[in-house]
Amino acid sequence: MKFYLVAMIFILFDIETVFLYPWAVVYRELKLFGFFEMLLFVALILSGFFYIWKKGALAWSVEEQPERKP
Repeated sequence: MKFYLVAMIFILFDIETVFLYPWAVVYRELKLFGFFEMLLFVALILSGFFYIWKKGALAWSVEEQPERKP
């Protein structure tokens, strides 16, 4: 079950990073507005990454996982 969770998280972040390629192609046309929009997008992706990291979704061994409170 743990492998499937990590695989789904990988696919989710992989799909989100695909959005960086079209942005890089038209970056010069978007100027400063495009930069701040992508900065916001990357900040949201990183906040999601740190959230799942803190929840222990990326911990492979049982002893590394934090205790879950009911």
